[in-house]
Amino acid sequence: MKVEATKLKDCFIIHDTVFEDPRGYFFESFNQQRFASNMGLNVSFVQDNQSKSTRGVLRGIHFQQGEYAQAKLVRVLEGSVLDIAVDLRKDSPTFGQWESVVLTGDNHLQFFVPRGFGHGFVVLSEVAVFFYKCDNFYNKASEGGIIYNDPDLNIDWKINTSEVLLSDKDKTLPTFNEIKNSINF
Repeated sequence: MKVEATKLKDCFIIHDTVFEDPRGYFFESFNQQRFASNMGLNVSFVQDNQSKSTRGVLRGIHFQQGEYAQAKLVRVLEGSVLDIAVDLRKDSPTFGQWESVVLTGDNHLQFFVPRGFGHGFVVLSEVAVFFYKCDNFYNKASEGGIIYNDPDLNIDWKINTSEVLLSDKDKTLPTFNEIKNSINF
């Protein structure tokens, strides 16, 4: 397991050791002891989530705040996505900045997104199966979001906007500027 720091404080890309032979591959996708030792973090994941989406589906930018804030360890089982994390911690030196990583079923990368971040992804392949661990349970009353095409964040989603498919809820999310003062982590 190799941990790669990103420009965002406490946000990491994880490169797992993959063993391949003519039969296929094997890797240990999560080991609590190795995770804590290599990351220097003691995160206890309590919930796993999985979604399947088609090309252009954009989920995000979502977050939970207050006592229900969530850290996430995300990866792709099949296909390809552009994964985005946005630092929403007001006291962070990288507040309002974002990081992206392409996660695929072939590159086996994982992305650790700590509490206090917004998160989203867009599917770049025809189909993608997305999997993530959370360190806190979902709480509808604590959820928030930012519109994906926010002009201040100016995220490059690496896909033509005409291809973007959003849920009705994600179409009406506020801008970063509209909520940045009320975010509570």
